[in-house]
Amino acid sequence: MESQKKLTWSEAELIDAFSLTKSKFDAPILKDWLNTTTTLDDFEQRIFDNIIQNAQDLIESWNEEELKMHFIAFILELAHLRDIKNFRTYFERSLEAEVEGYFLKVITDFMIAKGILDLIKTPYFHFQEYKRDKDPYGDPLAQLLQAFLIAQKKNQNDNPLYGCYIVGKLWYFVTMEKKHYCVSKAYDSTDESELIYIIAVLRHFRKILETKF
Repeated sequence: MESQKKLTWSEAELIDAFSLTKSKFDAPILKDWLNTTTTLDDFEQRIFDNIIQNAQDLIESWNEEELKMHFIAFILELAHLRDIKNFRTYFERSLEAEVEGYFLKVITDFMIAKGILDLIKTPYFHFQEYKRDKDPYGDPLAQLLQAFLIAQKKNQNDNPLYGCYIVGKLWYFVTMEKKHYCVSKAYDSTDESELIYIIAVLRHFRKILETKF
């Protein structure tokens, strides 16, 4: 039977089509990931002070590309996610797979995976949609869930998946195990203490990746 093709999905449609279940805050794997702290050295602190000042002043006016270049890129650097032994980072890569009779395709904005050059073999982390609003341009959580479903099909194992999505200044962390996904509360990236925490959580994922996968 030919797989069904659907260009855009909502979160509710994905729950219905793939029998997903959702919770907030309570999954042990998410709790473990979020249980972390970090500190910045002097050089990192100077970068941090500069980007948060810019975000506080301008984030509401930035378009998607400006948000990436002026803010997100520096957070990823401060999170030490760009250079991880045995893993590669990818930007703006297309993922696709047939999952339970549906053809899914999504562009993941930032991904950490095992791979060879441009061949993505085993995705572990997806960072989705640097968007100011959910509508009318799409649903970043739904796109993140599609990336998770595609990764599960590619990986062919029961390892959990990690990711986050952004709506304007708000960051949400998400884990998925089998058919269950869990979403954190929103963290405000223009608040100094919450931005430090966002960086801490991203750094903690690097530790999880290096020790558990």
